[in-house]
Amino acid sequence: MERTPVESSPRAGRTGSTALPRRLGVLRAGVVLLRVFWWTTLAATIGLIAAAFVMFPAHWVAWVAALACVAALETLVFWIGIVAVYLTSVQLGLRIRVIGVVCGWIPVLNLVALRLIIRTCREEVRFESDKERLDASRSAERVCATRYPILLVHGVFFRDSKVINYWGRIPGELERNGATVYYGDHQSAASVADAGRELAARIRAIVEETGCGKVNVIAHSKGGLDMRWAIAREGIGGLVASLTTINTPHRGCGFADYLLAKVPAGARLRIEAAYNTAAARLGDPDPDFMAAVQDLTQAGCARLNRQIGFDSFPGIVCRSVGSRLLHATTGRFPLNFTYSLVKWFDGPNDGLVSQTSFPWGDDFTWLEPSGSRGISHADMIDLNRENIPGFDVREFYVGLVADLKRRGL
Repeated sequence: MERTPVESSPRAGRTGSTALPRRLGVLRAGVVLLRVFWWTTLAATIGLIAAAFVMFPAHWVAWVAALACVAALETLVFWIGIVAVYLTSVQLGLRIRVIGVVCGWIPVLNLVALRLIIRTCREEVRFESDKERLDASRSAERVCATRYPILLVHGVFFRDSKVINYWGRIPGELERNGATVYYGDHQSAASVADAGRELAARIRAIVEETGCGKVNVIAHSKGGLDMRWAIAREGIGGLVASLTTINTPHRGCGFADYLLAKVPAGARLRIEAAYNTAAARLGDPDPDFMAAVQDLTQAGCARLNRQIGFDSFPGIVCRSVGSRLLHATTGRFPLNFTYSLVKWFDGPNDGLVSQTSFPWGDDFTWLEPSGSRGISHADMIDLNRENIPGFDVREFYVGLVADLKRRGL
C-alpha cells in the first residue's frame, strides 16, 4: 500500500507557552538587536543628513560628534547581535555565514546580506519555538514510548558517532517524546552479509543486556538491506518487532552499475585502498569498500533478493519510505552531482536512489512535498540539520514511531 502523508509542521501544536532553551533565547535576542540596528541606522542616517543642512557650517563640530556617538552605539548593537546569531543559529549554515562575512564590507550588498541573516534567523526562532511548544503540549502523552526500543541503523560510508550524529536532531526529538533509542554501531563499509551479521550480534546484545525482548528497527539506505539480511539469514526474526527502511535501494542503483563499468580498474583499486585505510584508522575492524558498492548495484541487489527473498517477514511489521529531490541545485554535495546521473538512468530520485527502488514491505510512504525543493537522501536523516519548507523531518519520525506505539510495538 502506498500513501503520501500530509505536511507535518510544529504549527499544529501552538497552545500555551513554555520556556525556550537557552540557545533559542540568545538567538532571538540577537535577531531583535539586528532588527533594531537595521531600523535605527536607517532613521539615524536620514536624521543626520537632514541635520547637516541645518548645522553646516556653523555647527559642524556638534554634527560630527553626533555622528560619532551614533556610529559607536550602532556598532555595539550590531556586533552583539551578529555574534549572538552566528554562535547560536543552526539554519544559517556555512553558506549564509560566508555570504555575511564577504558582503559585510561591500556597501548595499552588506544590507542585502543582513536582511538574509535576519530573515533566516527569525524563521528559525519561529519554527523551533513552535516545536518546543508542541513537545511541551504532548509531553504527558509520551507519544514515542514504544513497547520495544528503537534501533537506528545507518547507511554506507558513515559510522555512529557521539560527535556528529548521523541522524541529526531526530534521536533527540524521539527521546523527548518518550522513545528509548539505540544505534547499530556497525562499520561503515562492508558487504550486506557482513554488515547483517554485525547487526544481528548487536540486536542480540541489546536484547540480552536490557531484557527488552525485541527491537523496532529504522534503517536508512544500505542499512535496510543489511537488516533484511540479518533477519532472513542470521536468525534474529524473533527479536525484531518492526523494520522500517528509509530510502533504501531495495532494487539497487542503476547508475552504480554504470560507474563500476566505466571507472578503470586501477582507479577503483586506488579508491578502495584509500577508503579502507582511512576507515580502519577511524575504527572499522575490516572495511570493504568495493563489497559495499557492489551490493548496491542493480545486479548486486538482484542477487541479494534471490538469496533472502523480497517478501515481508511473517510476524514483523515491514514498512518502507522514499523521497524525491526535485532539482540538482537543491541537493547538497555530492547529491547535487549524482542527482542528474540517477535521473538519467533511473528517473525520479533522492539524489542517490530512484523511486522504483524504494518500495518494500506491506506499507510504502512516498514523500514529495509541495514547493520546488524536494527531499534528498541526506534530508531523510536530517544530516544537514536543515528546516525544510513543507517537511518537518523530526515530526515525520515522531509520526513513524507513534504509529508503532499505537500498534502495541
